[in-house]
Amino acid sequence: MAFEWNSWIGTIALIALAVVLAAAAVLVTQLIASLVARRVPWVRDLAHRVRNALWVSAVVVAVWIACALTGPGEEGWWPVVSRLFLIVTIMAGAWLLAAFVSFGFESMMSREHGLLIGAEGRRRRTQLLVIHRLALVIIGVIAVGAALFSFPEMRAVGTSILASAGIVSIIAGLAAQSILGNLIAGIQIAFTDAIRVGDVVVIEGEWGRIGEINLSYVVVYIWDERRLVLPCSYFTTNPIETWTRRSDLILGTVYMDLDWRVPMDAVRERFQQLIEASPAWDRRSSSVAVTDAQGGHVTVRFVMSAKDSDDQWTLRCDVREGIMTWLQQEHPEALPRTRVTMGE
Repeated sequence: MAFEWNSWIGTIALIALAVVLAAAAVLVTQLIASLVARRVPWVRDLAHRVRNALWVSAVVVAVWIACALTGPGEEGWWPVVSRLFLIVTIMAGAWLLAAFVSFGFESMMSREHGLLIGAEGRRRRTQLLVIHRLALVIIGVIAVGAALFSFPEMRAVGTSILASAGIVSIIAGLAAQSILGNLIAGIQIAFTDAIRVGDVVVIEGEWGRIGEINLSYVVVYIWDERRLVLPCSYFTTNPIETWTRRSDLILGTVYMDLDWRVPMDAVRERFQQLIEASPAWDRRSSSVAVTDAQGGHVTVRFVMSAKDSDDQWTLRCDVREGIMTWLQQEHPEALPRTRVTMGE
C-alpha cells in the first residue's frame, strides 16, 4: 500500500516532522545565542527569558503548517480550526514580544539602578515601570484586537464603527469612565513626576513609602507593614504630603512641654551631645528654642537634620528619650507639673 500524505497517518507523520524541525530551529537559535553570549553576556539572559514563548510559537506554527498541507486542510471544518490556530499563533507571538519588551525594560532599570540615586533615580524608575506596563497593555490589546478581527463579522463591525462620525463621542465617553480615567491618571503620574516609587509620603494620615505604581492604582507601603491601595486618580485630584520631592534631606522636630525652671543652657549642651553621638545626624542643622510659654509650662523645640526620613525618625526618638531620661536624673525640677494655690 502506497504511503499518502493526505491520510491521517501522513498527517501525524508530517506533524511529527514539523515539530522536530521546529525544535531543531529553536535549539540552533539557542546554540547561537550561547555562542554570542560569550562576548555579549546579556544575550544569555534574553534567550532564557524568551525560551518558553519561542518554543510555544514554533510548535504551534509547525503543527498549523503540517495540518494545512495534509488531510485536515481539505476538510470542511478546517477553516474553523485554522482560525483557532491563527488566534493561538497571535497570542503566542504577543507573549514572545512581551518577553522581549520586559527584558529590555528590566535591563534598563537594572543598569540605571546604581547610576541614578535619590529623587532622580526614583523619577526615572517610576517612568520606566509605567511605560513598561503600558507597553504590555498595548501588546495585549493589539493581540486581542487582531484575534477578534480574524473573524469577518468583527471586521465588518469594526469598519462600521471606525467609519462612524460618532467615533469621537464614543472615545470621549469611554475616557470619562473610571477605569480609563485611572489609566490616564497613571500615565500622568509617571510623566508629571508627582510621585515616584520610593517616595516618602503622608496620605490619609498614614506615613509610608510609594511601593508600586501601576496603570490604575498605587500601593503605599505603610510603616507598620500594612498596604494602602489607592486609585491613580486620587493622586491627581487630592493634595498629598511628600517628604522626598527634590531631595531626601529632611529636618526633624521634637516638642517637649517643660516647667518654667528648665535650665535651657544645660538642655542645649545635652542636646548637642546626643545628636553628635548619633550616626543618624548629618551635621547640617541643629537648634533648641523655646517656642511657647503658656498654661503653666514652656514648649521647647528641638530641630535636627538627617539625610533621609528613616534616620530622621531614629534621631527624633533618640533625642526625645535621651532628653527625657537626662531631665529625670539631673533636673527633675524641669519636668512639667501642675501648681495649685490653696486659699486660707
